[in-house]
Amino acid sequence: MLRLPLLFLMLFLCSALTYAGDTQSEKNQPPSTQEGTGEKSHEKEAITPQTATPSDDWSNTLHDSIANSVYQSALWFDSFFTENDAEQQTPKTSAKIRLGWLPKRRDLTETEVKFRLKVSLPNLKNKTDLIFSDDSDDNLGDLPLESSDIRTSTDQESFSAAIRYIQKREVNHFIDYRLGISSADVFIRARHKRRFFWWKKHGFKLEPSLYYFVQDGFGAKLLLEYDYQIDQSNQYRINYTVRASESFQGEKWKQGSYHLKQLSDNRAAALGLVVEGRYHSDQGSYIDKYTFSYRYRFNALRSWLFFEVEPFVEWAKKEDFTASPGIALRIEGYFQKN
Repeated sequence: MLRLPLLFLMLFLCSALTYAGDTQSEKNQPPSTQEGTGEKSHEKEAITPQTATPSDDWSNTLHDSIANSVYQSALWFDSFFTENDAEQQTPKTSAKIRLGWLPKRRDLTETEVKFRLKVSLPNLKNKTDLIFSDDSDDNLGDLPLESSDIRTSTDQESFSAAIRYIQKREVNHFIDYRLGISSADVFIRARHKRRFFWWKKHGFKLEPSLYYFVQDGFGAKLLLEYDYQIDQSNQYRINYTVRASESFQGEKWKQGSYHLKQLSDNRAAALGLVVEGRYHSDQGSYIDKYTFSYRYRFNALRSWLFFEVEPFVEWAKKEDFTASPGIALRIEGYFQKN
C-alpha cells in the first residue's frame, strides 16, 4: 500500500535535489566575460536544443505532447462552429495536473491526483469554454506562485465536465453560467463575482453563486474575501465561505486567515489557519476542524513545473480535537498553448 507514496517521494526528492545541485553548481562557477566587453555571459543562455541533455529532451517532449494533444482536440471541436475552414481561429487551451502525497499521523497512504483542463472557443466569440476538472479551483489564470489555492471550497469536488458561457469578463466584474455533469448528475450554475479596491492596499471580493442538481436539488454558495497588501511581496488575506443545499441539512462554512509572501521570482510561501464547521445541522451548530499549515512553493527545473512542501497540523472533531500532524508533497505541471 505504501508503494505509490514511496515512489512519489523518491521522484519529489530527486527533482528537488537536482534543482539544488544545479543551483549550487551555478553559484560555484566563476563569472566569464564576453570578448571585447565587460558584460557577464550566463551559461544558461548559451544552451541550445542541440546541446540539451537527454533528461531535457524527455521532459520537454512530455510537455509538448500533452500541450499539443489538448490543443489539437480543442481545434477539432471548435471547427464545428465555423462553416469556412479559412476562417478557423486558433483556440486557447490551459491544463493543470497535480500529483500529491499527504501522509498524516493516522494515515500514511493518502494521495492526491487532480487535473483541470480549460478550452476557450474563439469561434463562439471567446465567451464559451469547455472545462473538465476534478478540482474546484476556477482561477487557472492566477499566478501559480501566489499559492492562491487556499481551500475556499466547502466540499471535496468530484470530476465534472461542463460548458461555460461568460456573460461579462472584466477585471473587477465577472458573470458566468455553467451547464455540465458531475458525479453522474446534471447541474447548472450561475456565478457573479465582484472585486473592489481602494487606497492601493485594500481589496474585497464578493462571489455569490446559485446552482441546481437534478438529483440533489437547489443550492447556493457565498464567498467573501478581504486582502490587505502590506507591500509588493506581502499580503494578509481573510476569507469566509458558506454553502447550503437541499441535499443536506443546515449550512457548511469555512473561514481562513493567511499571510502570503513572495520570496523571489520563483518562490512563495503561505502561512494559514483554517476553521471549518456547520450551522443548523441535525447535530446543531459546531466547529468540525482546525488546520494550521505552512506552504512553501517553488518553480524548478522547468518554467512549467512547480513543487510544494506543506507541513500542517489538524485538530478534528471526530478525533476529539487531538493534534494530527502531517505533510503534503505536491508536483504541478502547467500546459498552455494558443
